[in-house]
Amino acid sequence: MPNLVLEYSNSVEERVNIQGLLEDIHQIALQSGLFEASSVKSRTLRCHHWLIGELGNSADFIHLNVELLDGRTESQKQRLAQQLINVLSEQASQVYSLTVNIRDMDRASFQKITH
Repeated sequence: MPNLVLEYSNSVEERVNIQGLLEDIHQIALQSGLFEASSVKSRTLRCHHWLIGELGNSADFIHLNVELLDGRTESQKQRLAQQLINVLSEQASQVYSLTVNIRDMDRASFQKITH
């Protein structure tokens, strides 16, 4: 179960193929061997308002949040983060700020329903 949420400033769409980037990061999660394919969920969130330090909204960003159930090793998470930032860097090198954050979710309190 990972949720990959690609947040980006709206100005990024002019220079980056967001759908292609989403598909590529989704494939990394699928091919990582860390998750069941049916549990990988990826989506984008376009930000219309943002501020970065003293640059305000004159600088753009892409931030990838990866939430996954606890139980993976630090090494596995680091390897996944490196693969993801590599794709961001390859496809969006002209974007001011590229970041990836992998977060563990508490397995005991996670609930899921699928039909």
